[in-house]
Amino acid sequence: MELIYDIDETNFDERVLARSDEVPVLLDIGAEWCSPCRVLGPMLDQLVRQYDGKFLLAKVDADENMRIAGRHQAKGFPTVIAYSHGQAVDRFHGMQTEGFLRRFLDKLIALHAAKPDLGTLDMTD
Repeated sequence: MELIYDIDETNFDERVLARSDEVPVLLDIGAEWCSPCRVLGPMLDQLVRQYDGKFLLAKVDADENMRIAGRHQAKGFPTVIAYSHGQAVDRFHGMQTEGFLRRFLDKLIALHAAKPDLGTLDMTD
């Protein structure tokens, strides 16, 4: 499974919304000219590998995908939005410490696991 990947408007629904039904997806909205983005990006890359598939990292270049940035009301960069079961459930802006990121991820993974996948529930009597 691909843990880190770039997305754009053409594959957002498939690679963020749909995939977040199976595993949480972090949407990292940034820009090449953004200094905090250049620091946070490698930290997230390292964490996604350490967490070994417990979440995925979808990256968006805001300059090339202004509609995605606008749709998510990204007022500053980086903006990181957590998706679980097709919904945006949490977010943060700007550079963060590794401790903050680990707490954010642990909370996201626990939230995702606690919500049942309604598509797999047997609703018959």
